[in-house]
Amino acid sequence: MGEIHILALFRESFTLVIMLFCSILSITFALERWWYFRTAQSAPDAVLGHVGKSLESGKTEAAAAYCQKHPSAVAQVVHYGLLHAARSRKDLEELMLTKLKEERVKLERFLGILGTLGNVAPFIGLFGTVVGIIKAFRDLAASGTGGPAVVARGIAEALVATAAGLLVAIPATIIYNYFMRRLKVITVDMEVASARLLVMLGAK
Repeated sequence: MGEIHILALFRESFTLVIMLFCSILSITFALERWWYFRTAQSAPDAVLGHVGKSLESGKTEAAAAYCQKHPSAVAQVVHYGLLHAARSRKDLEELMLTKLKEERVKLERFLGILGTLGNVAPFIGLFGTVVGIIKAFRDLAASGTGGPAVVARGIAEALVATAAGLLVAIPATIIYNYFMRRLKVITVDMEVASARLLVMLGAK
């Protein structure tokens, strides 16, 4: 019986349909970002340790090949630096900075959607609340008599819309902040790797 009432609420409230769509978006992009960050994050020491050994042996191409195959953002920045190792320090710094920005853009992909859902979902829920209360008073005016049974459906819809808005917004905000924290960590790792690679290459 409970499932029938829930389905009835979805049929009568377009707001709940929007919230369901928002929740699907939030879960989809959260999983996609989790998988991407899982492969993109790597300790710079691990990558630079392997690269350093190859450089000491004079195997620059082997070091570049290792970084190219490594999926982490740090490895991609180091790989770009190794490809242009013959350039001056200033040029190499600028080139690796541009690569760092490219990797950061990849990391930031879809995070804006999660942040937007976290900010907008409560307002959508509030809109559903207002609509539900309007329906409740309309039903009360149409019936001509008082009583909780008359306004129960509208009030229920209003409360469900509010809860749905919070249910989407709270996890989306938490997940967004979590990925932003990981983004900052990876960005710092890329900056550290870039600085250390310049020293290892002895660029002038």
